[in-house]
Amino acid sequence: MDAVRLIVTSRRALAASSEVAQALTEVWQAQALAQAIGSRLAVSGPPELRGEALGLTELAGRGCGVLDTPALDPGDLRAAQLTELDDARQALLCLGGLLGEVGIALVGIASAAADEATYWQCMEAIDAADESRDRVLEMLRKLAAREAALPEREAG
Repeated sequence: MDAVRLIVTSRRALAASSEVAQALTEVWQAQALAQAIGSRLAVSGPPELRGEALGLTELAGRGCGVLDTPALDPGDLRAAQLTELDDARQALLCLGGLLGEVGIALVGIASAAADEATYWQCMEAIDAADESRDRVLEMLRKLAAREAALPEREAG
């Protein structure tokens, strides 16, 4: 399935989460999807993005690692459904939005947390989501610079 479609599905699922456990599962799913997209870009994306994409893979993996792994059927894991990443720019724009929403959801969960463990899990996951989003924004900046340089190369 296309990355953008999976991201849109994740955004909808996160927005529809009504319970803490469900929201944390969606946060985990979003981080796993970010990790898969980073991995795909690191292997087959534009060369300018590969370093940042590796960083995204590591940071999103950390975001998954600080949260309890949800009990999901293998068919429900969105990251495993990623088969296409045709438009890196569009996928990164959507992923940046998803990671921002993940951070907002985590702030809400942390502020209402009944126990200290959940609070600190959320704080670490917020940090990972924020750093992942920074990597996404940097990749978008590099793509814009690459696109701006193309007319100059063609003219020269």
